Amino acid sequence: MIDPFIPRRLLRNGHVMTIYAWARRREFPRLPAPEPRLFRVLDDTQILAHCYFQPDRSSCPTILGLHGLESSSDAHYMRGLADKAFARGWNAVLLNQRNCGGTEHLTPRLYHSGLTDDVRAVVAELVAEDGLTRIAVVGYSLGGNLAVKFAAESSEGPGGALVAAVGVSPTIDLARCVEAIERPANYPYQWNFVRNLRARMRRKAAAWPGLYDLSRLDEIWTIRAFDDVYTAPHHGFAGASDYYARASAIRVIDRIRIPTLLLTADDDPFVPPDPFDAPVVRAHTHVRIERGGGHCAFVADEAAASDGYWAEATAIAFLDKAFST
Repeated sequence: MIDPFIPRRLLRNGHVMTIYAWARRREFPRLPAPEPRLFRVLDDTQILAHCYFQPDRSSCPTILGLHGLESSSDAHYMRGLADKAFARGWNAVLLNQRNCGGTEHLTPRLYHSGLTDDVRAVVAELVAEDGLTRIAVVGYSLGGNLAVKFAAESSEGPGGALVAAVGVSPTIDLARCVEAIERPANYPYQWNFVRNLRARMRRKAAAWPGLYDLSRLDEIWTIRAFDDVYTAPHHGFAGASDYYARASAIRVIDRIRIPTLLLTADDDPFVPPDPFDAPVVRAHTHVRIERGGGHCAFVADEAAASDGYWAEATAIAFLDKAFST
């Protein structure tokens, strides 16, 4: 049973709700200290996860959390998801993408919005080494695109270890999202993302001397320019436009064969609603769409959804049914 989204009073504007959710401090006193774990995804690349395992982990369902652009496993929505999953008796594995969460030294490489190979390697290790048999991926924003794309590429259907996927404000059409964030009203969001991307590239160059050319870094003030100069060529794309087209989950969403939930919002500042209305998404028999408010926010009336963080509560409710099937 999924409760309808009822926005908290005074947070009925998408910008206000997005900023409130981003800025509000949250505490999770019932969540134990995480177990740090390194997953080797390539010979020269490790990625860090913060894990919350139940005493008998192999008998419990597991959520694999994927964060958004320039975020980390410490994001409030990641820990909020882990808090609710762990209280439900599930394992939670919160993955830092390459270079995120202070891990620039663990790989000479960069990440991108469609890099599902790392997710695949982590899931394979959890199955082979930990004996986990029921896994769901839950991704936010960029991580939402990863979660949906991974579900489509896996195409296991019933019987596989991957049993469900959830995308919260997922950037399933990267080109449309970049176009949206380039609107003048969204300048503060783009400025914040690019500020963090530039700082990360400086840390990356310091960790791996001589590997990255920073001569053009000070000229970059848009996500598109950053992707043109760094992300796309590093991963073999012809440019930012080619990268957005090939890395977007909407290109492969028709292949999904497991229960998948997409949580989006008509007032999301930079994830437009129209890709979710495309026939390939809306008419998909394995994809369910629910609408809330803001970007990775979904702050509801507390009486409607536990502590008011509706996306987390809704993901748990959806996955509870998927894990039980």
